[in-house]
Amino acid sequence: MPDRFLIDGIVAVVPTPFTSEEAVDWAAIGGLIDFACACGACAVCLPAYGSEFYKLSEAERLRLVSEAVEVARGRIPVVAQVNHPSALRAVEAARACEDVGAAAISTAVPRLFPLGEADLMRYFSRLLEAIRLPLLVQDFNPGGPTVRAEFVGELHRRYPHFRYVKLEEPRMAAKVARIREETSDGVGVLTGWGGMYLLELAETGIAGAMPGLALTDLLDRVFRLARTGRKAEAAEIFEGVLPQIVFSLQNLELYHHAEKSLLRARGVLVETHVREARLELDPGERAHLEFLNSRILALLERLGLPRNPAAA
Repeated sequence: MPDRFLIDGIVAVVPTPFTSEEAVDWAAIGGLIDFACACGACAVCLPAYGSEFYKLSEAERLRLVSEAVEVARGRIPVVAQVNHPSALRAVEAARACEDVGAAAISTAVPRLFPLGEADLMRYFSRLLEAIRLPLLVQDFNPGGPTVRAEFVGELHRRYPHFRYVKLEEPRMAAKVARIREETSDGVGVLTGWGGMYLLELAETGIAGAMPGLALTDLLDRVFRLARTGRKAEAAEIFEGVLPQIVFSLQNLELYHHAEKSLLRARGVLVETHVREARLELDPGERAHLEFLNSRILALLERLGLPRNPAAA
């Protein structure tokens, strides 16, 4: 079983770049991966919710993973996201991603309809029995319960290569402690939701965060400062990025616009197209995004960080 994959910091979710005709802009993938490497990400993940995976064909999803692996050239691990309500399709996609060189597999808990934990155990058992790579499970369930620490512990005992769980919920410090205890630290916890809860969780023993790509370097600094007891310094940076996170996460389609807009402001993307169906921003929203982007650029300048460290 592979044992070299380790998350310790920021796993950057890479957006899918599109042309004005809504085709995937394959030539832009390299710049996004270069940016993640230069910003200190410990891994990248795609195609996830933040990659508009739900608008991509199966062929596009697999090619995104393959292209990312190729341009990464071993510099950074590529986590392949395979979200499918069907276990059969998840297995097929995961095996294909293994074949093209992914370092780990990530999958979201299938919540199209309510399922009990016995049903979820069967689903994940089927996937874990079919793959050799480490598995990261994402549970995003707004307004409802996520998997319990006991479930995480039992799944890890059955399948030790279930290694990470990503949770998107508030007030989860106690749950982090329970998961660490249930798994004897065999399953690392990642906080999602754009990194909104990173500052409060950094000292709890989380493995890191899984936000969008555009704030990777800033959130990595927040995580490392807070984890080493320099929380006041971390908070000064975090206070600068939080308005961007809060505004963008009002709506997932708004998030795509915000993420790509900031990446363009940082000199990483040229085009910022979001594939239909998409949210159309009004002039006030676009103006506010530009204002927020300017605040991020000013923060980078104050910290002595380049806009695009891959080009520096």
